[in-house]
Amino acid sequence: MTEIQTTATMNEETNEQKLTLQSERIGEDTFTIRSLDWNRSRFDIEFGLRNGTTYNSFLIKGSRTALIDTSHLKFKDSWFNALIKQVAPKEIDYLIVSHTEPDHSGLIADLLTLNPDIEIYASKVAIQFLKDQVHKPFKSTAIKSGDELDLGKNPSSGIQHKLEFLSAPNLHWPDTIFSFDYGTKTLYTCDAFGLHYCSEELFDQDPDVISPDFKFYYECLMGPNARSVLQALKRIDALPSIETIAVGHGPLLRHNLELWTNNYREWSSQRSKGESYVAVCYLSQYGYCDRLSQALAHGIGKAGAQVQLLDLRATDAQELGAIVNEAKAVIVPTWPNQADTEIRNSVGTLLAALNQKQWIAVYDAFGGNDEPIDSLASQLRSLGQKEAFSPLRVKEIPNSKTYQRFEEAGTDLGQLLNKNKSIAAMKSLDGDLDKALGRLSGGLYIVTASQIDGKSKRSSAMVASWLSQASFNPPGLTVAVAKDRAIETFMQIGDHFVVNILKEENYQHLLRHFLKRFPPGANRFSGVNILEDIAKGGPVLSEALAFLDCKVSQRLEGPDHWIIYAIVEQGNVADTEGTTAVHHRKVGNHY
Repeated sequence: MTEIQTTATMNEETNEQKLTLQSERIGEDTFTIRSLDWNRSRFDIEFGLRNGTTYNSFLIKGSRTALIDTSHLKFKDSWFNALIKQVAPKEIDYLIVSHTEPDHSGLIADLLTLNPDIEIYASKVAIQFLKDQVHKPFKSTAIKSGDELDLGKNPSSGIQHKLEFLSAPNLHWPDTIFSFDYGTKTLYTCDAFGLHYCSEELFDQDPDVISPDFKFYYECLMGPNARSVLQALKRIDALPSIETIAVGHGPLLRHNLELWTNNYREWSSQRSKGESYVAVCYLSQYGYCDRLSQALAHGIGKAGAQVQLLDLRATDAQELGAIVNEAKAVIVPTWPNQADTEIRNSVGTLLAALNQKQWIAVYDAFGGNDEPIDSLASQLRSLGQKEAFSPLRVKEIPNSKTYQRFEEAGTDLGQLLNKNKSIAAMKSLDGDLDKALGRLSGGLYIVTASQIDGKSKRSSAMVASWLSQASFNPPGLTVAVAKDRAIETFMQIGDHFVVNILKEENYQHLLRHFLKRFPPGANRFSGVNILEDIAKGGPVLSEALAFLDCKVSQRLEGPDHWIIYAIVEQGNVADTEGTTAVHHRKVGNHY
């Protein structure tokens, strides 16, 4: 039986939300409550969403009852209404917390108010986090790989529901744990194998529809921990045949399990091949360290470099030392002045594992009582490390501009590490083919984009020549954007951008300006005359021959570029007699 309840329906054009709820049986004695967030357009550190998202929780009824995860606080009233129709909160014996990020744990405190006797099963790290999160006492059992919880037989179905737990740290938080129900052969994975895709389709009937979102989700959240993904897959391989993967976001996976698990295996293996990587260290649940580290990792990954996130609270000392020592670069956060023994021991292990051949960088955690960043940077320089980028200082609550700065710093580091590989690739093409490709000409354009997040406005720009009209009705164009371009983050489906067409007789100074390397977070438009509020997508250059205001409709992934198809919503010509600047290349394997 499916119940769909509308909790809020609002207009997307006014940035309001449409929230609905779906309650459905997914197996013997097993139910899901899916909170559907249709219009959510951003997630975590500004990952663009084109299809909203869901927050999935699950109920298993043996002779005892277990709830796996809750939901986002915004669904409080409707979620509890749906839960009560399935079971009285007082009758829930166990709450299994897959991990403690608020979109899955936002209603735990309210559930404990209704049932203070519920026993929470979670990883040791998760229980520590929950103590700071719910601000009330609760019964708990810390679990790790191999531990079990027997829920007994359901008296109606006769099915025995026994859960086995699998530790899955860093997928994508350090406290993550999977649960496998032998009764229904269902693996509950929370964030892992999920995707941000909002639909009333409960399962993965059409893989072609959801595959792009599945891969984008992996790249954003799982890819930076590819080594941890492979470790989790080894634990999964030891289980009996799995029939369903019950994920925390998006449709549940049942019809194409081999496809999804093989994707994770292939992508993670590619990322983990014995190449150099960056170790991005962070302190979970301290200040804004989690999200800032993710922004750095995302930027590094955009440049095609490998990355490994390391939680200084939860990573085993031996593993921490080995990963840091073998890394090509190490990024270190500030930590509390009054750090506990566990953190200080981890920091000591980190510092002892560094070697002088590594690149090193530091960033503010902004926890309110941080180790001074200049003192930390000076200490690391005294050890002989090369500075990868200037210390990233955070002097206010991070906003979208802060995360953009961190992402750009990560991308710069990734490009630095891949410099030799990029040079080798330039020399690898056949000479005749290279020269022939170079004969493809294109116009010269400056693509600009701006986005407002609350009181914060962030902008970006790039020089483009791989741009072409692609449709008449509606008017559309395509532009190729290298994966490591900062502006790529601004060009997700539904985003707006502006194409500024350069004038043949008056473009060299603009080209020089926008081709130079900008420090992370720098204002690309400083010293350039721009017109604001003319186009939705971003600034219009005063000296442009014409501009086109565009909205991203589709994205096609290529090996090293995104091909963006956009609808042109408006445009204007400043000089009807002017001609477009043209770019002629001699070679076709680099810009």
